[in-house]
Amino acid sequence: MESGEWRSKIVNQLQARNKYETAAFQDIITFQSRLFDNVNTLKNENLQLTLVNERIRFTNTDSVVSGGNPSAEKIQALEQKILVQQEELTSLHRRRGESAQQIISLNARVQELEKQLQTKDVTISENTALIASLRAEIQMYETNMSELQGLNQVLRDEHQALQIAFAAIEEKLRKAQDENRSLVDRLIKYKAKDADKMNEENDNFVKSGNPTAFFINTFGRVSFGKKSDKVRKELEEAAREGGSRSSGSPCSSEDKIIDALPYYATVLPSKVALRFDAHDGEVNAVKWSPTDRIVATGGADRKVKLWDISKCVIDSKGTLVGSNASVMSVDFDASGTFIVGASYDFASRVWTVNDQRMRHTLTGHSGKVMAAKFLGEPAKVITGSHDRTLKIWDLKSKSCIETKFAGSSCNDLVTSDGAGSTIISGHFDKRIRFWDIRSEMSANDIMLQGKVTSLDLSRDSNYLLACVRDDTIQLIDLRMNTIVRSFSHDSFKVGCDWSRASFGPGGRLIAVGSADGGVLIWNTHTGKLETILKEHTSAVTAVSWHPQTGILASVDRGKRAAIWGDL
Repeated sequence: MESGEWRSKIVNQLQARNKYETAAFQDIITFQSRLFDNVNTLKNENLQLTLVNERIRFTNTDSVVSGGNPSAEKIQALEQKILVQQEELTSLHRRRGESAQQIISLNARVQELEKQLQTKDVTISENTALIASLRAEIQMYETNMSELQGLNQVLRDEHQALQIAFAAIEEKLRKAQDENRSLVDRLIKYKAKDADKMNEENDNFVKSGNPTAFFINTFGRVSFGKKSDKVRKELEEAAREGGSRSSGSPCSSEDKIIDALPYYATVLPSKVALRFDAHDGEVNAVKWSPTDRIVATGGADRKVKLWDISKCVIDSKGTLVGSNASVMSVDFDASGTFIVGASYDFASRVWTVNDQRMRHTLTGHSGKVMAAKFLGEPAKVITGSHDRTLKIWDLKSKSCIETKFAGSSCNDLVTSDGAGSTIISGHFDKRIRFWDIRSEMSANDIMLQGKVTSLDLSRDSNYLLACVRDDTIQLIDLRMNTIVRSFSHDSFKVGCDWSRASFGPGGRLIAVGSADGGVLIWNTHTGKLETILKEHTSAVTAVSWHPQTGILASVDRGKRAAIWGDL
């Protein structure tokens, strides 16, 4: 049954092909057949006329031989008939020649059409082979699609299972939080009872009659007995005398503001502990990890590199790849687990420090990205670009959740509180802009005398450090939005539009690199230039202080990096 079907199918296809291929030449074939019929007819007529002519000639010959005298009229009629026959014969020959010429032309046309037919047959064969290959490719894609659909279903099932597990873990977390709150409440009650008991014991102790007794209660307050009034009065008088002497000393309001900076002991670095080639070109950024002795550098070779100095030697911790252009900024999250890098390829990327794997690629800017910082938590990142916008990214949804239009290219930015609700950005148009993430427009701005190349915050987030292209460093009190001190020196020249200055861990020292390769350190309290560190031979682009030890790292445009201080 099946063999009969394919035979009939082939016969039908051949008939359809024959009909399709002969339809174009049907008129020519019919005309040629008609011409052949006319030629055959003319040949027969010519043969008949030849026979008639021979018969007449033979008759005339017989008449002459027999001595007959045919009449002149008969001879004339025969001659006339012969002439007519000759004219017909000539006409037939002419028609035969024309027919032969038409046959030659038609044969040439037939040969040309046959060549075209052969060309079309070749094209049909090629297209048939192409169709077969495309069908095979379609079959392969369909197979791959079915496999991917199966894999997708498996992933959906796993995702659903993970969602269920996540819900269960969230429920456990909620219960643990409730239990924690109840335990905290109980602890507060017990502490209150202990405090009441301690106060009762203190009262009993005071009533015992010790005239000089004093004690510290549970909450850290100093309490005196009833018989220690004299001692208390003497202390109050001493305090008043100290206050009067303080009020009499000359002290400017600027010094009082600087005195408000938190103080942490920071040893002034004086020598190079380590020096090394960080990248295969310019080094644009440097940043210390907040938890370890790991420093990250970003360079023009499109890489972010991690260096471990915990053993007092340079140990390469890993190389983070994925950027397609120079890395301009690096930043760790508060836990030191993630690192974000901003790049000239209009994108930023987030890696995990432990396994050096790239986790997120943040694309959406239409200009080179100069700064990228974590916004209060590892799940949010803020980026600033030369396309005159700031973008806030949610790493959980892997999307941009907000765009702020600054109107000028952004060179650097910081977040002024742990929650990341306030953003400060420095721009090409010499302005520092303040943004509240709950509003679209900037709250206010500060106008400086040059392009802002970098920003840095003090540890208590009360003071902002701005490096300006007019070769100055400006110290700004964020509580009053005023400049409280300006730092400059004859040997200090800002080397590039992304030159980064940095607060020391105590807030009393600031460091910045110069175009001549020096690293300048000022005292924010006195405004005095403490030292100029000489090691680099090209412009220093960025510096960074270790948040706990006060070790200073600096990088330059000649691929060199240096670690300053006692390791």
